[in-house]
Amino acid sequence: MKAITLNLQLPDKIEISDIELSEISSNEVLVRVKAAALNHRDEWCRQGLYPNLKNGVVLGSDGAGIITEVSAEVDPSWIGKEVIINPAMNWGVDQRVQSKDFKILGMPDNGILAEYVKVPADRVHLKPSHLNWAESAALPLGGLTAYRAVCVQGQINEGDKILVTGFGGGVAQFAVQFALANGAEVYVSSSRTEKIEKAKELGVQNGFDYTDENWPDKALEETAGFDLIIDSAMGDTLDNLIKVIKPGGRIVFYGATKGNPKGFQARKVFWNQIQLIGSTMGSDLDFERMLELVKEKKIVPVIDRVFELEDTVQAFDRMKEGLQTGKIVVQIEK
Repeated sequence: MKAITLNLQLPDKIEISDIELSEISSNEVLVRVKAAALNHRDEWCRQGLYPNLKNGVVLGSDGAGIITEVSAEVDPSWIGKEVIINPAMNWGVDQRVQSKDFKILGMPDNGILAEYVKVPADRVHLKPSHLNWAESAALPLGGLTAYRAVCVQGQINEGDKILVTGFGGGVAQFAVQFALANGAEVYVSSSRTEKIEKAKELGVQNGFDYTDENWPDKALEETAGFDLIIDSAMGDTLDNLIKVIKPGGRIVFYGATKGNPKGFQARKVFWNQIQLIGSTMGSDLDFERMLELVKEKKIVPVIDRVFELEDTVQAFDRMKEGLQTGKIVVQIEK
């Protein structure tokens, strides 16, 4: 079968490979992949910035397709079902935090950028009927991460004023959609006007250019502060987030692309009872509840662009450039 594999010896660092499809094991299913979506971790693997990298591993964590085979322990009625795949493996029994065995499909184990993928049977869920293949493939990793940040760690309430930073990427767009679905008043930040305008089309009140050093003052003048902030950058941007969060507010961060903050306003944090909350992907229960919300509210992922399998390098390049608004999808089967 054809698959997109890591090869750090090549100029593009990835290649289309013909690899052997091994037999499924106990409690596994085989999925014929219709579409797969990229995440930043895929590009980080390509750049050699992810731990435990191995050449020859199939990349990709997000995908949707049709079950073609099941092991003897799995209900055969699953054959022919249209499914999406939960790429979070081995969360564990504690809903508060993942186990030490937690891992994500796509590195160090084979992922979903392939014509077929075999996964444990408990990783597949019926595809939401209102979504097409590209939209379904776009949902799992970003949707799960955003749901946990907004609904579980963020404990969003109807009427909350919420800021989602860095709108344009997959997790941020889902965070916006989930916040809106929960009745929040939503704002975003971005360095690109077109991304802010896209957010407004989704129902966002307004957006702020985070390259403008006066954006916190403008945000405070317009909103009087936020109840909840969802962020993936951290670094020195944390100071500005502390400025615009209300006393008693919550700052949830699921990444630190700008590294650790050099300065930290500890006094303002403790005096104003501000909560700084870390978040990652989510548990199996989080995934199920995320799917319920998507189905109930008929939420549709924002798709930036769909590439053919043979154009996967261009898809990765677009991810690297950071120009996307929404998810980048690779169509595996036409």
